[in-house]
Amino acid sequence: MVRYKSMKITLNINHQLPFVQLRIWYRGHSLLMKNVLIDTGSASTIFKLDTVEEIGLIAEADDTVGTISGVGGSEYVFLKKIDSIELNGLQIKDFTVDIGVMDYGIEIDGIIGTDFLMKVRGVVDLDKLLFESRLKEG
Repeated sequence: MVRYKSMKITLNINHQLPFVQLRIWYRGHSLLMKNVLIDTGSASTIFKLDTVEEIGLIAEADDTVGTISGVGGSEYVFLKKIDSIELNGLQIKDFTVDIGVMDYGIEIDGIIGTDFLMKVRGVVDLDKLLFESRLKEG
């Protein structure tokens, strides 16, 4: 299910990369994540284990384990369905994310990947430093 409103958010540039803040919910607990990279080159959305442990989002015996690969190498992740992700009023419920160590050499809480961007019809405008959702109401 997708609930939305018209949404635009200013991107924060850090380490020459576009970051946003968002909130996640898991089993009734919420967490504000302040350093989340928007990455059109990442297939999936991933959150840092050290950050999300705060709300009880930890590996459990029945979780699916996988690997992700990028320019910096590969790492193991586990998949979790979270209650929701909210970005400036745009809320996606029952969304599956990867959870990993994310030791990338910069302060980062997570990465919004193409899976999320496609679901919300997201547009990243680097000229104006804006992220917007092009979902239509109604």
